[in-house]
Amino acid sequence: MPELTTAPSIEAKRSAQAAIGQAADMLIDLSHRIWEHPELAFEEVQTSAALIEVLDAAGFAITPRVADLPTAFVAEYGSGPLHVGICSEMDALPGIGHACGHNVIAAAGIGAGIGLCGLADELGLTIRVLGTPAEELGGGKILMLERGAFDGLHLAMMVHPSPLELDDFPTLAIDQCDFHYQGRTAHASTSPHLGVNAADAITVAQVGVGLLRQHLNHGDQIHGIVTKGGEAANIVPGDTTARFFWRAPSLEALARLEPRVQACFQAGALATGASLEVEKLGPPYSEFAADEDLRRFYRANAEALGRRFSAAPASASGSTDMANISLVMPTIHPMLGLDSYPTVNHQPEFAAFCKTPVADQAMLDGAVGMAWTVIDAALDAEVSQRLLANDTLYSGRGTYPWRFAV
Repeated sequence: MPELTTAPSIEAKRSAQAAIGQAADMLIDLSHRIWEHPELAFEEVQTSAALIEVLDAAGFAITPRVADLPTAFVAEYGSGPLHVGICSEMDALPGIGHACGHNVIAAAGIGAGIGLCGLADELGLTIRVLGTPAEELGGGKILMLERGAFDGLHLAMMVHPSPLELDDFPTLAIDQCDFHYQGRTAHASTSPHLGVNAADAITVAQVGVGLLRQHLNHGDQIHGIVTKGGEAANIVPGDTTARFFWRAPSLEALARLEPRVQACFQAGALATGASLEVEKLGPPYSEFAADEDLRRFYRANAEALGRRFSAAPASASGSTDMANISLVMPTIHPMLGLDSYPTVNHQPEFAAFCKTPVADQAMLDGAVGMAWTVIDAALDAEVSQRLLANDTLYSGRGTYPWRFAV
């Protein structure tokens, strides 16, 4: 048994694993049902209902529609002093479904909660499973944090499928915007001189971004798409939109990059005479600060389950709204390897991997690994005292660094 080999630890871990094992068929079915009905950010109606149904049957007290978000929920069990948050992401990607494996994430979070239910009194736990929408776009966890859904927690965790097994998630801070240009339509042949070409504004902006890439700092990234380019080839486009993301190693670096990106889009408006409206798609996501004790516990537990970790490739980095949680409370975000490389997240082929026996086993292992990590944290006197010492640290709102970074 990893880390703690005392009789209480061994017995508690056996109990959690047995509870998850008894629920295995249900959890696998839940993961598959979510996979079969992918829903986009803030629209996870069926997924949220399915998760709530399972947690309600397990005896959790359910609070739906938390943080003024229709699909977000909180489910609690127990009344112990150590408050543990387990996140279940729910949203899918447009066009390619659960190509980031949020079906696996959601079911693993439910499984970890079920595994810990019978131990809440014994270990002094309050277990809070959070149904978190809009990770791919919109920052659901950040909105839930700022609106109080994470208040009072001492730690938070989740697991995420990936091509490789990792005990941490290499992340970049990210900001996301839609750039709307308004020009004036005209007949493209008889009177183009009467039009203001909003598509040309995007072209100018894209050229600016392409040139800016030569001068980015290491770790900075910019990428985007045109979501609306015009109506017909013989109409001067009068209304266009581009969606762009930019990333950097930290919120501080993101704040330095942001005005340079904005200037490229302002140049498009200036060059063409179109007007520009910038629409923020959510709060910035931050860099990740993993808690070392929790990370160490999780890795030892996952290895005890037979999972084998890899070194993260130098180029491997993504972004997650779970990173913002990590800036205000002890948090981990391990990656569950599906042995799919070179198939990677956000490919249709990866979506297919997320409904396989390999993904099912990874989900169950992730649930057990998280439950065991909570047990270790509760029974390790030094770690639990450190966590409990922060009893009031996470109840304040309105002072988050990302609200001032960009």
